[in-house]
Amino acid sequence: MNVAVAYEKAAADGRAALVGYLPAGFPTVAGAVDAINAMIDSGVDIVEIGMPYSDPVMDGLVIQRACQVALEAGVRTRDIISTVDQVTGQGVPILVMTYWNPVERYGVDAFARDLAGAGGAGLITPDLIPDEADEWLAASDVHGLDRIFLVSPSSTDERLAMTVRHCRGFVYATAVMGVTGARDATSSLAQPLVARAKAVPGAPPVSVGLGVRNGKQAAEVGAFADGVIVGSALVSALLDASTPEEGLAGIRSLTTELRAGVAAAIR
Repeated sequence: MNVAVAYEKAAADGRAALVGYLPAGFPTVAGAVDAINAMIDSGVDIVEIGMPYSDPVMDGLVIQRACQVALEAGVRTRDIISTVDQVTGQGVPILVMTYWNPVERYGVDAFARDLAGAGGAGLITPDLIPDEADEWLAASDVHGLDRIFLVSPSSTDERLAMTVRHCRGFVYATAVMGVTGARDATSSLAQPLVARAKAVPGAPPVSVGLGVRNGKQAAEVGAFADGVIVGSALVSALLDASTPEEGLAGIRSLTTELRAGVAAAIR
């Protein structure tokens, strides 16, 4: 399913889209599939599947801990493709969020081919900038994949506009200057950043990530953004659980709360 369709459906409901992140391979490959399905069943509009990485630059402690578990269990790139394949076909687009090195090592065109073949919708690439992404831009065109780049509060107007113009699917607006992690208050930097990105002619939807942990914060961000991205809080629901069943129940409960939050936002 195309990412644009998910945003159109959410907009037709008068709300922001809810984007949920979980890493592949955590707590196990099969356990991650169960958790992603629980997230879909409970109301996310778009799924991000994180590729565990040993040297992250954007991930905070919670996601690092989950990814380390997956890496120590031997998760590989083929497991990420397999995970995508197992959760598609439910009316929710599936994206992969990955640092660029594993894609280069796999082969850019081969990765795009296999991701598209598994039913994936596209890639979020936190450490790849559009002006160094010629190979990925070409491969994503050939295989019909969305490409999501990041903008931040420190982006100059010129750089922000260039990045937005290269995005397809949505623009990932990082609400804070820092790493991922649930926070007690939403960032005051997010709303002006979204306004700057949306002012670029032809801009796709703009979603805000980093820091949202509950329905109240989802409503705050959903009041001005096209999408609300939640990662660390969902991962914590699995990390903090004493049993797999408790973890899945936590995923369902939090996703339901977040979905109610975006639905309650005053836009």
